[in-house]
Amino acid sequence: MSSVSSSSRWRALALSGLAATLLALPAQASGPTDGLAGSDLYLNPYSTTLEAAQKLSGQARADAQLLGSIPSADWFTKGTPEEVRIAVDEVVTAAEARGEMPVLVAYNLPFRDCAQYSSGGALDTEAYTAWIDGFAAGIGDRPATVLLEPDGLGVIPHYTTLDGQVEWCQPTELDATTATSDRFEQLNYAVDAFEALEGTDVYLDGTSSAWLNVREISDRLVKAGVQNATGFFLNASNYQFTANQVAYGTWISSCIAYATEVAPGDFANCGDQYWNGGPATDWEGVTMSNYGEWSADNPDPALNTSGIDSRYALILGNVEPSTHFVIDTSRNGIGPWDHENKYGSTHEDWCNPPDRGAGARPTTTTGIPLVDAFLWIKVPGESDGQCYRGTEGPLDPERGMQDPPAGQWFVEQARELIEFASPELKPQECHVVWDAKGKGKAFAAKVTVTSPSPEWTLSYVWRDDQRINNVSRGTSTQDGVDVSITSRAPSVVVSAKGGATEPWLFWVDGKPCTSE
Repeated sequence: MSSVSSSSRWRALALSGLAATLLALPAQASGPTDGLAGSDLYLNPYSTTLEAAQKLSGQARADAQLLGSIPSADWFTKGTPEEVRIAVDEVVTAAEARGEMPVLVAYNLPFRDCAQYSSGGALDTEAYTAWIDGFAAGIGDRPATVLLEPDGLGVIPHYTTLDGQVEWCQPTELDATTATSDRFEQLNYAVDAFEALEGTDVYLDGTSSAWLNVREISDRLVKAGVQNATGFFLNASNYQFTANQVAYGTWISSCIAYATEVAPGDFANCGDQYWNGGPATDWEGVTMSNYGEWSADNPDPALNTSGIDSRYALILGNVEPSTHFVIDTSRNGIGPWDHENKYGSTHEDWCNPPDRGAGARPTTTTGIPLVDAFLWIKVPGESDGQCYRGTEGPLDPERGMQDPPAGQWFVEQARELIEFASPELKPQECHVVWDAKGKGKAFAAKVTVTSPSPEWTLSYVWRDDQRINNVSRGTSTQDGVDVSITSRAPSVVVSAKGGATEPWLFWVDGKPCTSE
């Protein structure tokens, strides 16, 4: 399940002056030319993570600033078609100026998340397609990556599975006879709208290895238009091991190839994680476990992929799987929470599980042919919702506290994600104190820098149209919103025109810093 803010994130996108770019980094990126894979990811210097940091102090502030120094997706969750056009345009314009790839999440389906933790969305198909048109207009012909509707295929109102089971999401407000076809109409429209753009890659929701079986999600992806999209994404807002997502995604791609090219419509013969038998295991199989990393040579039968791998090799013949995918690694560094059935079927292991760690840093160079990127899709540090785990609440019984609502900053979880991160997330080595005085059209800021280097270069990005007049005891350059100051002194005084707003993210010698 996905949990994002439908208010704080929109406020940040609409009001934060996202035309500010990441020009503060020392070197200009080469820029995305052939889609997401191999591109340089855009980092929003006025993200909701850094917005949260402005209201925090001490360790909590440093944690938010550290997480905010790593590229994560920008979510768009509401607004009129014109409002979303403007907000998307601001992000894409900033990324284009840097020659980097923005990762944008479209999250506004009617009855999204079945009106649970992240309820909301457009009123109906007509409103949704108009919103998508506005979103697409905000991108235009510039490079962008769109992750289309987390949970959009995992939770479908009034859906009947391949096995004939009617799923749990059965809202009385929707017509049971049309709710499913409406969902696929909405997603197909969005895929076509984004793929019609010259520079946009679009990925559909592929759930995760701990959720739908391979044949079920493969069938849904085809119905949603995955063959017209760039591919699908996995593990959004979840905690499953990256290795398991690679295997699961490869099987999905293989199932799609089999059921569209070899035996059209025969999703039933696709192997899946809930029984892993195949030729390599003499057709002996078990349900695979989420609590370990899967591989073809793992001696534990519940972690061994060789049976399913060999099953696809058998049925595919010379046909190669070709549908690409991306994986959310924002919170899966040490894998999922083993709740040991403490709360029975209401454990909500996807909802603010304790002591999880951030995973692999975002990259578009994975070394895995079908995997276009490891991305931070879910913003690490933002709550999954108020988790009751089968109790009446309001406390989360696992944490002994009331969790923040979905999308709001969760100080305790942010600390855990850093403490248990794998690979390690090292704290910042530099610190900046920004003390500005002035009002109206001019100000002066005393900027104190603590750095391991005797001579330092401070970089940051203005939010508005400030212009530097002079820097005492240092030299400066400014190119648009990009500012760079070099000095050997412990502090400098920056005199500038414009409002005395403080940048939300500083770099010293190219490395992100804490600030106050």
